[in-house]
Amino acid sequence: MFEAVTKNRIEENNKSFLDEQARDYDYFQEKLLRTNNDINLIKKKINNFNLALPSWGLGTGGTRFGRFPGIGDPNNIFQKIEDSAVINDLMGATNSVSPHFPWDNVDDYKELKDYANKFDLKFDLVNSNTFQDQTNQEHSYKFGSLTNNSKKIRDKATEFNIECIRKGKLIGSKGLTVWIGDGGNYPGQQNFSKSLNNYMVSMKDIYSNLPDDWKILLEYKPYEPAFYSTVVNDWGTSYICAKELGQKAMCLIDLGHHLPNTNIEMIVSRLIDLKKLGGFHFNDSQYGDDDLDSGSINPHQLFLIFNELTEEKNMENFNKINYMIDQSHNLTDPIESLIQSTNEILVAYAKSLLVDKAKLESLQNDNDIIGASNLLKVAFNTDVYSLLKQIRLENHNAINPIFTYRKLNYKNEKAKERKNLKTPSPGII
Repeated sequence: MFEAVTKNRIEENNKSFLDEQARDYDYFQEKLLRTNNDINLIKKKINNFNLALPSWGLGTGGTRFGRFPGIGDPNNIFQKIEDSAVINDLMGATNSVSPHFPWDNVDDYKELKDYANKFDLKFDLVNSNTFQDQTNQEHSYKFGSLTNNSKKIRDKATEFNIECIRKGKLIGSKGLTVWIGDGGNYPGQQNFSKSLNNYMVSMKDIYSNLPDDWKILLEYKPYEPAFYSTVVNDWGTSYICAKELGQKAMCLIDLGHHLPNTNIEMIVSRLIDLKKLGGFHFNDSQYGDDDLDSGSINPHQLFLIFNELTEEKNMENFNKINYMIDQSHNLTDPIESLIQSTNEILVAYAKSLLVDKAKLESLQNDNDIIGASNLLKVAFNTDVYSLLKQIRLENHNAINPIFTYRKLNYKNEKAKERKNLKTPSPGII
């Protein structure tokens, strides 16, 4: 750690915030003394929490209408590792990166693993892309991949996922996330039953190639790119498929992969009880799969999700779940957005740890609706920023990470060695 941003540089920038932080943290501790919360236990839990950064989220995103490259954008996975290290050095909570193949293909995967280790980073779950045709690809996924009517194309997509497993093993990953865009735009275009059956046949083949200590996460989404029907469209379909595949198959919840106003926290509870919650893709949305910064639109929902995760009966498996940010940064510096999102996710987690779960259960048993609601509101409205700043300070990370990052002039310096196209171009990635 502190290979990308030196500890001395961080501590120098921390100096101007020390007095203010000391006052704020003293007030927070005094307030916490009035409750039954153990501040040291809370700090320990937060220190043990890790978020994975998405390799694709480190570059400037876009929409189907256009993409406007940013200054000093990374051009390859090695440069994405460098940017990830900057975030982790400043935040101390993101020591893993989730790669996406074939976008992150390299010639030497041992070299890639060693390069990540240099920055004290490891690789989280790997992701497979069969929702997009690649340059010189002989077959096309235009009409589907793992569910395509053509067995030849299904087999190609299956083999590609198995190839992703092989690459993942070389870089020390322990799992594979599978999301497909397969579906239809017109009634009659696709046989619903046949397409799901094709999916399961393909997934069983992929599953059989998993190492013993791996997991496979099944990601669902109601629409886009298919707008009439999507093969794996909701958590129920994902659960049924994961259950049929076996113990190593789990469900992945992407917060943006739901229809507006969906009660995602209840889905979290259901999948925990069914022992099939394997991971999260954190982001935020106003309308659909907007991939906005986590906590930027609906921080209360994020808090309620963590409130389910931190129930006492769930804490034993809390750190067995894979947590990852999955966003598209179209207008902002991706590093700044990922710093901000990391902080908002930690804020939601910290606030959920303040909830007196025993008291909440008692209020629920007494049908005290207002009492239970207010208990959650008090925790949600508690300012935990000084707590998170103190944790970063004690770990030699940045009290004010955005301030310190801007002082680095990092992207302008990287722009001298990274060549980016300056003209607008279409494409989401």
